[in-house]
Amino acid sequence: MNRTPRLADTGPKSAPPFRHESTPEREESDGLRDVSSCLVTGGAGFLGINLVRYLLERGIRVVSLDIAPFDYPEKDAVKVLEGDIRDVDSVRAAMEGVDLVVHAAAALPLYTPEEIYSTDVEGIRNVLDAAYRSGIDRLIHISSTAVYGIPDHHPLKEDDRLHGVGPYGKAKIEAEEICREFRDRGMCVPIIRPKSFVGPERLGVFALFYDWAKDGKNFPMLGSGRNRYQLLDVEDLCSAIFLAATLPRPIVNDTFNVGATEFATMKEDYQAVLDFAGHGKRIIPLPAAPAIWTLRLLEKLGISPLYKWVYETAATDSFVDVARAQRLLGWNPAFSNQDALVRNYIWYIENLASFEGSSGVSHRVPWSQGVLKLAKVIFSFP
Repeated sequence: MNRTPRLADTGPKSAPPFRHESTPEREESDGLRDVSSCLVTGGAGFLGINLVRYLLERGIRVVSLDIAPFDYPEKDAVKVLEGDIRDVDSVRAAMEGVDLVVHAAAALPLYTPEEIYSTDVEGIRNVLDAAYRSGIDRLIHISSTAVYGIPDHHPLKEDDRLHGVGPYGKAKIEAEEICREFRDRGMCVPIIRPKSFVGPERLGVFALFYDWAKDGKNFPMLGSGRNRYQLLDVEDLCSAIFLAATLPRPIVNDTFNVGATEFATMKEDYQAVLDFAGHGKRIIPLPAAPAIWTLRLLEKLGISPLYKWVYETAATDSFVDVARAQRLLGWNPAFSNQDALVRNYIWYIENLASFEGSSGVSHRVPWSQGVLKLAKVIFSFP
């Protein structure tokens, strides 16, 4: 992201007069919306590639727009556009011939605050404006439960107060506000707030844990590990997106939490991976307060492997109410926390040779372990 992005000078106040002429939504005989083609922004990312595969399996033509290369076996089955959602021309060109947009592109918390804002806020305005001007009636926005910040109660519901922590959480809230602006202008804009999701292609912060499990190390956990921390399998997220894409407009033009409905304590769920790895290792609880203060200091020094929202919530309960998605969308997840973690670990082991030694700030590559490299030696012992 070295070039200066071109940002759209658009929005409800600055856009020239424009009458939205959406393409009529085609319905199948069972009342579902017929989707023939879909643009996935962030199509080369972790969620992106899983969603691309999910859509291809259902006979839907897919266009991927991403700043990163689309280096997957499916590249010949997809219209691949390499471009930045902050570039107006790239976004407008990507809308040609599609009848649905899934906006999954985002700058994640380890990006700079400037990159997060320009991508997650100004970028989504570009995408929504281009879809609106192209007559595309429905755009699904992938938000995050980070919009709830550090909660004081559980389960969290869609109408609870939003309080983002750090640039990422705040940007996700602002992005949702932009989505509601375009709802008011006549578009159908379902907002999906997933819990942290795992599955094939997911690395990022989870690669730290899988690396320790693979090498037969005990793994430190902030706090007692008795807190309940809901996750989500990426396939279950894809199924929620597909329902939001195909169910009638009055049902889906809303905001939905999605997360696993089967989850135990963090210690129990993560221990399942260590047990599967087969080295007889265990989760080691650490006193939360000293560890959090240490991570705050390490983050200021630029050597923490975790960002604030992760370590500030890791020792507390974190789960959302998914009743709205179940009731309105008919959505029910197929995977528990433990299923999702073990499934992701199996993919990690089978594909280790393709990413070993790499690191970065996206979900597609392992995050740098930073100071945890030293801790890994300490936790090698029983």
